[in-house]
Amino acid sequence: MEDPRVAMSEKLKEAMKNKDTLTRDVIRMTMNAIKQVEIDTQKEVSAEDAASIVMKEAKKRRDTIQELLANGREDAAEAEKVELEIVERFLPKQLTREEIVDLVKKAIEESGATSSKEMGKVMGILAPQTKGKADGKLVNEVVRELLQG
Repeated sequence: MEDPRVAMSEKLKEAMKNKDTLTRDVIRMTMNAIKQVEIDTQKEVSAEDAASIVMKEAKKRRDTIQELLANGREDAAEAEKVELEIVERFLPKQLTREEIVDLVKKAIEESGATSSKEMGKVMGILAPQTKGKADGKLVNEVVRELLQG
């Protein structure tokens, strides 16, 4: 997996040269989130962990956008969307819903799960395959659908 920190460093330099303060600030916030995890755990994070942290940063922004829209704050939501677009540039290629469905079908077959009560078995198989490549909420949703139907 490609380390998002490499791309962020390059884009940070570019943003500084171009005096793009928004991009610069968003990249710095994201890099700081990675650095904070390293400080908290007292070890350097792997490329995969860095990608997960970038995903969490994107998820935070998506959640904030939903909250702002629900409260009628379209102007603030638009600003947050711009930040989200910047963060998403550094995410690894995300799996499509169809790719997730294929992975879920294989995991269900492998685990022998037959009902939603056995969802944990399926998620245990899927977690390493989808980490950093798919939104957990979407994976969860697909597993529920396929185990019920």
